[in-house]
Amino acid sequence: MAKITYVEFNGTRHEIDVKPGMTVMEGARDNGVPGIDADCGGACACSTCHVYVDKDWIEKLPPRDPMEEDMLDFAYEPDPVTSRLTCQIKVTDELDGLIVNLPEKQI
Repeated sequence: MAKITYVEFNGTRHEIDVKPGMTVMEGARDNGVPGIDADCGGACACSTCHVYVDKDWIEKLPPRDPMEEDMLDFAYEPDPVTSRLTCQIKVTDELDGLIVNLPEKQI
């Protein structure tokens, strides 16, 4: 299991054990973390699972693919460096300790 910390816009933290092979979005959805809407169910067809990855973790994640880049254009206040779609981040043991910050809202 990898412990992922989801930080709501108001500062509330949710530390969730997520099974490797799942996505960061599935970990949030399955554990009722507010602020990850995941309207498309993880198909990378919306931006409602947008987060800002903690700067210490940016280089440890695989790069964004072109489809994720395109969908981030629709996210609320995307950051060119830290924004990611959680449906596109597969959990591995190496992601134990990952911290993601949720935006003020999802669109």
